[in-house]
Amino acid sequence: MWIFLLNDAQCSCSTAASSPANPSAQIHTNKATMKFSLLALSTAAALGGTDAFLAPQQPRLSSSALAGYGIGSWNKKSSPSSSGGGGAAVATRNPWDDANKANTVSKSDTFIKAPTTKKSYGLGSWNKSASPGGATSAVANAPPSAAATGGCPFHANYDAIRDELKLIMDNPSWDDGSLAPIFLRLAWHSSGTYDAATGTGGSNGAGMRFQNEAADPENAGLAPARAFLEPVKRKFPEISYSDLWILAAYVGLEVTGGPVIDFQPGRVDHPDESYWEQMSYGRLPAAEKYCCPHLDDSNVSSSLDETGKVKGWEGLCTHVRNEVFYRMGFNDQEIVALLCGGHVYGRCHPNASGYAGPWVENMTEFSNEYATDMIEDEWTLVSHGDTWLDAQGSAELRPAPGNRQFVNQKKGVTGDDPNQMMLLSDMILAWDPDFRPILEMYAEDEDKLKVDFGAAFKRLTELGCGFP
Repeated sequence: MWIFLLNDAQCSCSTAASSPANPSAQIHTNKATMKFSLLALSTAAALGGTDAFLAPQQPRLSSSALAGYGIGSWNKKSSPSSSGGGGAAVATRNPWDDANKANTVSKSDTFIKAPTTKKSYGLGSWNKSASPGGATSAVANAPPSAAATGGCPFHANYDAIRDELKLIMDNPSWDDGSLAPIFLRLAWHSSGTYDAATGTGGSNGAGMRFQNEAADPENAGLAPARAFLEPVKRKFPEISYSDLWILAAYVGLEVTGGPVIDFQPGRVDHPDESYWEQMSYGRLPAAEKYCCPHLDDSNVSSSLDETGKVKGWEGLCTHVRNEVFYRMGFNDQEIVALLCGGHVYGRCHPNASGYAGPWVENMTEFSNEYATDMIEDEWTLVSHGDTWLDAQGSAELRPAPGNRQFVNQKKGVTGDDPNQMMLLSDMILAWDPDFRPILEMYAEDEDKLKVDFGAAFKRLTELGCGFP
């Protein structure tokens, strides 16, 4: 649950948190104003209530929503576009509902009413069938189209698509006013499954449209990102979902002062979920993997060693370095660049990942603040039991039960410092003797970080695509 890897990911050591169901959106056009709502779809109990899925060709669902994010009715005002048609979506409600409304609906409210049902949505017909574990699956029966075949990259107007993405990027109703962070995380998580040894995974395919990959606990909370991009996909069906997700991240970086990355199109969407036979969970990093569990929630400091590091951090470092990044083919400098550039964006949400709060003060602008703050600030380990955070105006930094994180606040000490946090998997950059010098380099040189992060992120998002 880095914004790419760990932002809102679920720690393997913690109790699985229920995550919001996956949305689909229907747009009702009314001249310059379009109103659409997203309706929560429950995920099968066998998948632990994690994100649901978007099927290969998105139907115009008659009702759609994201109850888990507090999304009710949205007003969508038409905005100028070089290609005409609809405009950019502007939500009028904050999708992250503080009340954390129910993330799922009862089984009787899901797609499945019988072992197999069929319903027309105006784009052909879909079969919804129940798998042995009770999970829903979708197979498109619609006529062949650009959307169904993964788009036609040679006919896509990427300048027009970029313009459309820029129009929706600023959204006052979403988190901190920008969709860039969640688009970056979507691109990262769709790419970060790549395995160099087998050549499987990666951004090619947009597998998160299907329930198995969407149900990975590390992908919790990404349903809104896919939903926000659905109107763009419908307006430009010639672009594949795979390309759209990556291009949205590139545009997000560009409009927030990050690196300008040359976009290479040509990713092709998976036609069905058969690709998953060669895949598995565990390819995305977990924030506390291999760290010694804390047993006493009232005394989380007992899990620290005499140097202030979490006991077992070396195992977590091996997980991040070897099991995740080395598996994809990255070196130590690229690892630090990706984390320093990625975690300057966005925040974590307890109802998605189990972790809470932003990494930096300015979480919608590119900078090297993540690196400088990790080195210069004093960090305190907390858990859900640290209710003193609430009393000191830092409730947004208290993680969900079973999770630990570092915060820049101290018990009994109040000040003007903005609320910030670091995951255990972030802190290894400061603790590991090989990572630390690279972290210090980026803390001193923001321009170099921008160049190195741009190069590493482009490489990440092209792994497994077969580009020259």
